[in-house]
Amino acid sequence: MMNLRRNLAALAALLLCATSAAADCANTEFQGQNFTYCRANASDDIRLFLYAKDTQVYGNFRTVDEALARDGKKLAFAMNGSMYHPDRSPVGLFVEKGEEVSRIVTSEGPGNFGLLPNGVFCIEDSRFTLIESRSFASAPPQCQYAAQSGPMLVIDGAYHPRFLNDSDSRLIRNGVGVSADGKRAVFAIANSPVNFYEFARFFRDYLEMPQALYIDGNVSRLHAPALRRSDWGTLLGPIVGKVVDVTTPTN
Repeated sequence: MMNLRRNLAALAALLLCATSAAADCANTEFQGQNFTYCRANASDDIRLFLYAKDTQVYGNFRTVDEALARDGKKLAFAMNGSMYHPDRSPVGLFVEKGEEVSRIVTSEGPGNFGLLPNGVFCIEDSRFTLIESRSFASAPPQCQYAAQSGPMLVIDGAYHPRFLNDSDSRLIRNGVGVSADGKRAVFAIANSPVNFYEFARFFRDYLEMPQALYIDGNVSRLHAPALRRSDWGTLLGPIVGKVVDVTTPTN
């Protein structure tokens, strides 16, 4: 009887772990469009990845997983983490393991990145922050990891002022939102082309995120083993992902 109870307890724990891992990411419909989102808590091991060694970028989810496996770890989920130049170096601020790899850019410029206000996603020791870039530059928090991108999608619960609800600029886009208390972050990708207004609406009205940042479009990809999904394509620059023990169930 004692062994039976132990076996049942072990099975229950295993099922709980599997359910928790699968619950990280989900597919959903909102306003007639399809999205996938992955939730993270501030207590999770969320990291940004860029260089595997010297100036050689990881480039894809598989090489990140291979590197993590040497330490008994793996990706629970991941996506491209910020905009990047042709050599895969990040556009704007990028901090990895507390070290600044590239500097913050606060001037207006061409393209989506320069559509101010843009912002910085920062991973601190015990919270997430998502801050408009100029505010960040004037009083930067202590980020273990940080990536700048733009434009901001949602700013204090309001849409970016230059978004148009009928814009015909539609792409597969991905982004990140942060809760008001900084304890939760949500990474999302559109599974069909959306404009900025539609993507911002998903973060604000469905995910209820008061701050959200556009990461990129067209090159947007997601790695979500629990959903049996791992997008492939040309080499990426920065990658953001949740790291777990290699023994953690993902399906």
